[in-house]
Amino acid sequence: MSLASFFGFGSGVDVEIVLDGQEMRKTAEMKLEDGRKDKYYLYLDGETISGKVNVIHKKPGTKVEHHGMKIEFIGQIELYYDRSNRHEFTSLVRELARPAELSQSVSYDFEFVQVEKPYESYTGANVKLRYFLRFTMVKRLSDLVKEQDILVHTLSHYPDQNSSIKMEVGIEDCLHIEFEYNKSKYHLRDVIVGKIYFLLVRIKIRHMEIQIIKRETTGSGPNTFNENETIAKYEIMDGAPVRGESIPIRLFLNGYELSPTMRDVNKKFSVRYYLNLVLVDEEDRRYFKQQEITIFRKADKVRKAAPNTNNSGSGTRFDSSQDLANHTQSPVDSRETEGEESPQKDT
Repeated sequence: MSLASFFGFGSGVDVEIVLDGQEMRKTAEMKLEDGRKDKYYLYLDGETISGKVNVIHKKPGTKVEHHGMKIEFIGQIELYYDRSNRHEFTSLVRELARPAELSQSVSYDFEFVQVEKPYESYTGANVKLRYFLRFTMVKRLSDLVKEQDILVHTLSHYPDQNSSIKMEVGIEDCLHIEFEYNKSKYHLRDVIVGKIYFLLVRIKIRHMEIQIIKRETTGSGPNTFNENETIAKYEIMDGAPVRGESIPIRLFLNGYELSPTMRDVNKKFSVRYYLNLVLVDEEDRRYFKQQEITIFRKADKVRKAAPNTNNSGSGTRFDSSQDLANHTQSPVDSRETEGEESPQKDT
């Protein structure tokens, strides 16, 4: 028993937040700070968030005094090196009740209509971006607060004209290779296809691998922190190549934990991805070349179901598991660097 409860100052109520349609809503996993994963209800940009708050009286008949109740929808960025300052980029409030005394359980409906959710939920090495509902019952000694997180995904569609990556690299009079990747922008379930051409080989190469590196940048100026993480490592050659040899690359992204590329999110952090080609010679010297790629999340395809012969109507029925794909979609990155293609919203 807490000290407040011992002296009769306990809240006297329990609180639960129930979202409308949560039984049918998709869920998705998100990594927590300690590395564990948890499931949350999934929302997209522009979706309405509604539901009810149940304030459950523990001892009906007794009175619980409060000075008002409210619920907030908050989008927040927390930098781990500066936890005292949490940066809110979205903050909406709905008043639920004026000051009063509760003698029984009550429920309050709430609705945040077509809420803008410009960024994807993210938990990284040095930063966390979260969306959550926060209920507050204002009390004389200490407020009663209940929070419930939701997960937000941002969806994008890029034009079919997705330029390939083709570069020549090497060491003068020792090594000259040409590598080519089929495109520069990949969705989270895409496949990286490419080839490596050896034009000149005068060093003894032992093996070659391709890596996907995630670079998380937080802060600015002297307080800028860069965290590099090797997400994938895939060996594409073992043994010495010869001049004129061609090595194919085929790397499936679906099996790796990736988030979309994020550039300058609320001027607080960025997440970028690089393909890193690494060659190791017999003396363990490493040669590498990095190339940035864009990772984005695209909508699931809506699948048509078989016509319902028992329905006299002529409408087409869709698989309810794909409902999320029909909502308004926002680009992964609304701050594309100059000269790059801008993502197009799906409709």
